[in-house]
Amino acid sequence: MADQMRYDGRVAVITGAGGGLGRAHALLLASRGAKVVVNDLGGSVDGQGGSHTMAQKVVDEIRAAGGEATADYNSVSTPESAQGIIKTALDAYGKIDILINNAGILRDKSFKNMSPEFLDPVMDVHFEGTFWTTHAAWEHMRNQNYGRIVNTSSAAGIFGNFGQTNYGAAKMAIVGFTNVLKEEGSKNNIKANVLAPGAKTRMTEDLLGPMAANINMDPALVAPIVAYLCHESCRVTGEIYSAAAGRVGRVFIGACQGFYKADLNLEDIRDNIEKIRDTNGFIIPSNAMGEMSLMTKFFNKKS
Repeated sequence: MADQMRYDGRVAVITGAGGGLGRAHALLLASRGAKVVVNDLGGSVDGQGGSHTMAQKVVDEIRAAGGEATADYNSVSTPESAQGIIKTALDAYGKIDILINNAGILRDKSFKNMSPEFLDPVMDVHFEGTFWTTHAAWEHMRNQNYGRIVNTSSAAGIFGNFGQTNYGAAKMAIVGFTNVLKEEGSKNNIKANVLAPGAKTRMTEDLLGPMAANINMDPALVAPIVAYLCHESCRVTGEIYSAAAGRVGRVFIGACQGFYKADLNLEDIRDNIEKIRDTNGFIIPSNAMGEMSLMTKFFNKKS
């Protein structure tokens, strides 16, 4: 196909790519010409242990189909191991163009039963793993004036889900992190976006219940939006995309028009709470200063 989107000459690093979503992303990009570093520690769903089997199996799949891939077995959870992941790409292919932060673990527990052994590893893998792997790639992308980054969040963080305060906190932190990457990467043609996926994987099969049995939740149906956000033609940055079962949609954080009074007091809040909450006429600020525009429009008005 003459108009097929290709990634020839591009080098992609995908964390947690030994199965599930990461594997789907790796297979799609490799099939379109990308050289792929398949990173996976090979541990259990809750982050314990490790094995080379998972990453190597995906590399073998890619090579068997005629693609190029290299395995990496580092954890994402420390600055040093994150540097090791990017070093694998540089040693094998000389550069990094695309980074998909996909690695994750689950240690679900209701908030009243939360403890450090459930919180810390989840934050380390999801948020700090995303942070430090991106940090390791960042200067290389800046120096070449090109980069595409997709960070994996979740509906559990954006909208909330019972029993996942640790996971939800980490996943929403990733949204804030990506918003700042958008700002700092703009002058160097680095685009950073967020994926909120839904798929039947090793991590989610016990959570989806009947939905996974009745709906096709194949990870391969999520990979196309990720690949699009990683393409050189993509101009989108700082946005969130929800994808599951063949449906893709933008998720956004908006700001209501609100209520203004120069000498605002407590009772004004009580009496105008519905106007404060009214979503009619909302805006989607492009950054923190964009949200300030809602306030400045009122400053010259009389209360």
